Amino acid sequence: MSFKNILYEVKNRIAYLTINRPNVLNALNSETFMEIKEAMKTANEDAGVVGVIVTGAGEKSFVAGADIGELSVQTPVTAKEFALRSEDVLCYIERMHKPVIAAVNGFALGGGCEFSMACHMRVASENAKFGQPEVNLGLIAGNGGTQRLPRLVGKGRAIEMLCTGDMISAEEAYRIGLANRVVKKEDLLSTCEKILTTVGSKAPVAVKLTLEAVHDGMEMTLAEGLNFEANLFGLVFSTEDMKEGTKAFLEKRKANFQGK
Repeated sequence: MSFKNILYEVKNRIAYLTINRPNVLNALNSETFMEIKEAMKTANEDAGVVGVIVTGAGEKSFVAGADIGELSVQTPVTAKEFALRSEDVLCYIERMHKPVIAAVNGFALGGGCEFSMACHMRVASENAKFGQPEVNLGLIAGNGGTQRLPRLVGKGRAIEMLCTGDMISAEEAYRIGLANRVVKKEDLLSTCEKILTTVGSKAPVAVKLTLEAVHDGMEMTLAEGLNFEANLFGLVFSTEDMKEGTKAFLEKRKANFQGK
């Protein structure tokens, strides 16, 4: 596939999406968001893809934020439209049937931090920096920062990051639950690949339903979430993979899942 602002390729059942605007530290504009959505839909609908790794081009930045040049000329009406359009892309990523890992290789600021939070997991290199610096520009987070960040790290820590605009290190992001892992820069992609290779060895329908249970259940009460989980648990018993998985366990052999 050919894009202007991103790179997309599939290798060994893993889709790689690279934000490719290193001259502006991979800042996100409207065109880039639309390309991301197209690539993610392609990965989600490709039966040969088990998951997606997202990273940024160059040595400095994952995504340094939204394109300030584009934001600076917005009106109240067009700014809201921009936020809704870009949030539609991030919500699509969040609801994908396959795991998406943000391989954070540098600055993940503003829209970049928000982009990473829409991914199912975040693996950070030791030099990564996270932050929501919108208040430094007289703005507030507009791509889910005020909503996803408290859900990931808690209300108090989120308010501190959002209202001070301070950056935090990869180790601090890991400590507060914003990053799943912190690894050496040279190990970043291989770590993400290992995670997705492991996921790819599991039953695809079970992975899909697990993602759905976690995402949708987070918006429910505990009682509602438990009932939702029970419904999906019952549903998975209709799959051929469940029958194969339990049979393989009893026969002490490796399961041959077919995604059915």
